[in-house]
Amino acid sequence: MTLPDKYNGLGFKNLIYMVVELLDLHAQWVSTEEKRPPIHLIFVEEPEAHLHAQLQQVFVNKVRETLAEKDDAPNGFHTQIALSTHSPHISYERGFQPIRYFRREGAGTQQASTVLNLSAFYQKTGNPSRDFLERYLKLTHCDLFFADAAVLVEGNVERLIMPQMIAKTAPGLRSCYLSVLEIGGAYAHLFRTLIEFLGITTLIVTDLDSVTAPVAACKGEEFEPAEAKDDEDAAVGRTCTPETPDSVTSNQMLKQWLPRRINIDDLLAADAAAKTIPGDANGLGSVRVTYPYTVNLTQGDKHFECAGRTLEVAFAFDNLEWTQEYDNRDLNLRVHAPQNLQDLALKLHKRVHGSNYKKTDFALALLTKDPDDWTVPRYISEGLQWLEETLGVSEQKDDESKDVAK
Repeated sequence: MTLPDKYNGLGFKNLIYMVVELLDLHAQWVSTEEKRPPIHLIFVEEPEAHLHAQLQQVFVNKVRETLAEKDDAPNGFHTQIALSTHSPHISYERGFQPIRYFRREGAGTQQASTVLNLSAFYQKTGNPSRDFLERYLKLTHCDLFFADAAVLVEGNVERLIMPQMIAKTAPGLRSCYLSVLEIGGAYAHLFRTLIEFLGITTLIVTDLDSVTAPVAACKGEEFEPAEAKDDEDAAVGRTCTPETPDSVTSNQMLKQWLPRRINIDDLLAADAAAKTIPGDANGLGSVRVTYPYTVNLTQGDKHFECAGRTLEVAFAFDNLEWTQEYDNRDLNLRVHAPQNLQDLALKLHKRVHGSNYKKTDFALALLTKDPDDWTVPRYISEGLQWLEETLGVSEQKDDESKDVAK
C-alpha cells in the first residue's frame, strides 16, 4: 500500500496501526476454540492523541465498519469497543445514545464522577427538541460535552467578538474551555433539557427583541415587521423600541426559560435572582441570562434613559461618543445631525433594524478597531463576570486596581 507523505502528517499511519491492532485482538478472540469469553470488550483511550482532526472523524466509523466485516464470531457475539475521548470530531459521529458523560463533582480530595447515560436523555426527551439538538450538534461539531461552561449567544456577531469581550472584562475565562454556541433567541430554550441534564454552567447572552402587542400596534410605517419565529410571534406586532408602551418580547428563551417574563417593562425590572438558576449542591449547573437593560445616555447636560433592543444598539449606547466619531463610520452606527438624545436613540434603532443593515459587517469592522478604544456593553460585561466568578477563575487585581475600583 502506498502512503503518500501528505497523509502521514495527519496520523494516517497511526490510524492503520490502530485498526490492525483491533483486528488482531478480534482475531485472537475468534480463534479461541474452548471457553471463549462471551464478551469481547476493547477499550481505546483517547485515539485523538494520535490523529489530527481530519482523521478523528473517520476513525470511529471505519473501525466499526472494519470489525463488522471481519466479525465471524458464532452465535451472534461481536467485538465491542469503548472509546474515551475529548474529541468533538469523534463524539458527534455517534449521536446521543452511545455517549456516557462523566461529570466531575466535588473538589480537592473529595472529587468524584457521576456517569450520565445520554441514551436515557434521548428516550425521555421529546421532539422537536431531541431532533433539533442532534442535528445542531452534528452540524457544528459541538464541543459542549468537553466544556467547563457553555455560552449561548444570539448570533454570529456575538460569537465573533466574544473572545475580545472576554479578554477585556473577564480575562480569567481564558483559562477555561468555553463552548460558545450560536443559538438565537428563538431556539435557545430548546437547549434547556440538555443543559440541565448535563449540569453545565451556562451563560445566555440574548436580545430583548421588543415588539408591539396586538392591542398596541404601532401606527404608521416607522418600524419594520418583526421576524416571525412562529405563528404566535407573527401575530404579536412590529419591532419597536423597548420604551414603547405595552411592548412585549418575541424572544422565546426569555419567555420559556429565563426569566419567564413577556412584558418588556417586567424584563427590564428583573433583578439578578430572576435571571439566574442556582447550581446544585456541588455548585454545578447554574444558568444565567443577560440581555440589554436601561442605561442613561448623557450628552452635555442632557440625559435620556433607554435600552437597546439588540447588541448593536446596546453597544452604541455604551460607546455613544466613540461610535458617533467620523473615523468609526464603518460601524454604521453614526447618526447624522440628531435633534436630541431621544432622536438619536430612535434613529439608531431604525438604522440597525433596517433591511440594509449588515450585522456581520459591524462585527468585522469592530475587530479592526483597537480594543482599548471601546467598552463592552454592560449587560455582557456583567454576564461574563458572573461566569468568571461562578467558575472560580477571577484573576486577582493588584492593590492599585483595587483602590481605583473603590
